Amino acid sequence: MNPDLDPDLDLALQRVIRAPRAAVWTAWTDPSRFEQWWVPAPTLCRVDRLDVRPGGALVTRLSDDGVTFAPHLDACFLVVDELERIVFTNAIDSAWRPTNPSPVPMTAEITLSDHPDGTDYRVIVRHGDPADRDHHEKLGFADGWGSVTEQLARVAERQG
Repeated sequence: MNPDLDPDLDLALQRVIRAPRAAVWTAWTDPSRFEQWWVPAPTLCRVDRLDVRPGGALVTRLSDDGVTFAPHLDACFLVVDELERIVFTNAIDSAWRPTNPSPVPMTAEITLSDHPDGTDYRVIVRHGDPADRDHHEKLGFADGWGSVTEQLARVAERQG
């Protein structure tokens, strides 16, 4: 178990992606690749801003019909350690303004490390209180983040 994980406040996911860390990193940092995996298919993603640096913006829109794109995520990167870790939050928007995002405020930490079969990919999504954590879990955290991680793996494995 991850010592940084608080089971009352956090949700986690871990997977081995059969691609080098550089390929997984590029899937996170290249807007054209990011759009291919960020939201569960068949929903489409459009990246408005992907400035992967501390204080940089993560702004996406989504579409179920491929025509009309609605706002999805307006977030801020907090930590970026190249090829190792990305931390972002939707509790601060891309203009660095505090926000009360829907469906829940969260901070997500993504870590990448070497694995004999590729990349050990880990996600911890932190919440401010147990109610937000439970709400995120009931909304389908495991299925949603699990499916986009599968999509991320396919993108990285094709590139890797």
